[in-house]
Amino acid sequence: MTARILVTGGAGQLATALVRARGDAVVRVGRPAFDFDQPETIAAVVAQVRPALVINAAAWTAVDAAEAEPEAAARANHSGPGLLAVACRKAGAGLIHVSTDYVFDGLKGAPYTEVDPTSPTGVYGATKLAGEQAVLAAHPGAVILRTSWVYATAGKNFVLTMLNAARRAPRLRVVADQIGCPTNADDLAAAALAVADRMLAGGAAYGGIYHAAGYGQTSWHGLATAIFEEAGQWGWNQPPVDPIATADWPTPARRPPDSRLDCGKLADVFGVRLPQWRRSLAEAVAAICRDADLPRKAAG
Repeated sequence: MTARILVTGGAGQLATALVRARGDAVVRVGRPAFDFDQPETIAAVVAQVRPALVINAAAWTAVDAAEAEPEAAARANHSGPGLLAVACRKAGAGLIHVSTDYVFDGLKGAPYTEVDPTSPTGVYGATKLAGEQAVLAAHPGAVILRTSWVYATAGKNFVLTMLNAARRAPRLRVVADQIGCPTNADDLAAAALAVADRMLAGGAAYGGIYHAAGYGQTSWHGLATAIFEEAGQWGWNQPPVDPIATADWPTPARRPPDSRLDCGKLADVFGVRLPQWRRSLAEAVAAICRDADLPRKAAG
C-alpha cells in the first residue's frame, strides 16, 4: 500500500507506533505545524500533504487536567477533530479518528458494544464523545476507533509510571475495582492501518464506530502485578502491590469502573482482532527492560 497516510499527534505514542509500522508511507505532523489550538493550521496541513487518508491520533488525554481546563480539552477533542473531518471530506480523504472507552459510565456490567448508550462521567469522556459526533456529522464515511488503556514503550502511560514508581517505593497501592482492556500502541497502530488499507481499497462503505482494544480484561491492580511479573524476569524490582478501592485514591475525574469493550464488530467487518493483552504487555515490558537505563532496584 503506497497511498499517503497523514498521521496527527506529533510524538505521541500512537503516532509514533504508526510511523514505526508503516515508515515512509506515513506523514506525521504535530504542533506547531498542526495544532487544534490554531484552527487555521488544520485545513492548511491537509491541503499541503494531500493525503488519501488521515489517522487522527491527536487528542487531549490528561483525564484529570481536563476537569480544570474543559475549554482546552474541548478544542483538542471536539472542535478540532470536527474541523479536521470537514477538511478531509472537502479534500476527498478518508478519516480514522481515535476515541476512548471513557465515553461510557462503566455501569453496564458487561463489555460495551458500539450501540450501547454513552454516558461519560467527566470532561475528558464528554469532549471525546462530542468529537465523535462532530466527526461523523461532518464526514459520515469516517471511522471512529474507540480504544482503551493505551500504553507504549515510551511516553506517559501506566506501564512506565509503574516501572518508575518501583524504583522509588518499596511497596505500591493500585486501584483494583476498575477494569478494562489494556492496549499496546503497536497493536492499535496495526489495527488502524489494517482498517486504513481496507478503506483505501474502496468497494465498500465502512463509516461508523468500532471498538479496538486489547483482547481480554484486567484491573489496574492486575495490570500492575503483571507488569512487575514480566519485569522481574529481567532482574527488575518487584514491589508488593496492595489492591485498593477507587475511594482510597481520589482523583478530580471520576473513572468508569468497568469500561471493557466488545471488539466483535471490528473482527466481523475488517477481520481485525487485537492480541491478548498479557502477551502484548510481555513484549512491551521486555523492550523497556532491555533498552531502559532506569535503575532496576528501588533506592535504599
